[in-house]
Amino acid sequence: MKLAFLASNNGSSLRAIVAAIEAGHLAARPRLVVSNRKAAPALDFALAHGIDAMCIPTTADPVGADERLAAALRRAGADLVVLSGYLRKLGPATLQAYAGRILNIHPALLPSYGGQGMYGRRVHEAVVAAGEGETGATVHLVDDEYDHGAVVAQVRLPIEPGETAESVERKVMAAEPGLFVETLRRVASGELVLPNPS
Repeated sequence: MKLAFLASNNGSSLRAIVAAIEAGHLAARPRLVVSNRKAAPALDFALAHGIDAMCIPTTADPVGADERLAAALRRAGADLVVLSGYLRKLGPATLQAYAGRILNIHPALLPSYGGQGMYGRRVHEAVVAAGEGETGATVHLVDDEYDHGAVVAQVRLPIEPGETAESVERKVMAAEPGLFVETLRRVASGELVLPNPS
């Protein structure tokens, strides 16, 4: 299974998945890392691990950037595209080329606490403010709406009385890499078939 990654910053999911591949725990090959930011540490990580890396800025020409991204993913031969903290909405060329093959992880139990602007600590603040008794992380397909695509896998975590957004965030961040790696392992083995996005 050939993987491409999109990351705007550090790429923590990218790092966990590549570590699992290098340790022999995931039958996959990382083929490409793309960032919209030239200074993203994810690009340095990719190069240090022998993975092709490129920057495709999105703000000046979003349509052209979308077409370049779709072309780069095809050239890399990617079977699946993994979003690792990619803070840009994907365009129609990429979404069409990889429909049903783009995965993201969200730090809550979708469909709750998703949507535009719901990322990072904001999610955990909303969960705690609502008095929820549990939270978790969700691997889902990516479509043209934020955090909207079909749920592929989830992990549920209890929220203890008195927990803060910071403590919930730490708990969820600790669980996310294992969930993403296990989901990809199940896809690679054929145990998990990704839902049809239509």
